[in-house]
Amino acid sequence: MMSNEDKTSHIGSSLHDFLEEDGALEAAKNIALKRVISFQIIEAMEKLNLSKTKLAEEMGTSRSALDRLLDPHNDSVTLETLKKAAQATGNRLELRFVEEI
Repeated sequence: MMSNEDKTSHIGSSLHDFLEEDGALEAAKNIALKRVISFQIIEAMEKLNLSKTKLAEEMGTSRSALDRLLDPHNDSVTLETLKKAAQATGNRLELRFVEEI
């Protein structure tokens, strides 16, 4: 019979260590952050019953620019665009530096 320690132990490195060794950690973090931002904007749109076209209009931008903002793999987003999205959805943009652990 296996002990709890045997069930939870693993062979090899963690995903974090693997990505770091592979040089892909920063890219993975960027994608994760962009997914969170995209999810928050989509969630706000649903709450306000805003279509993409209407939100783009409220932001003073194009629908294709909004699609880029919502694309989790496109990390070329500006603070101005984020600010406009926040304002258009009745939110405020909050940025802060967080110490690495």
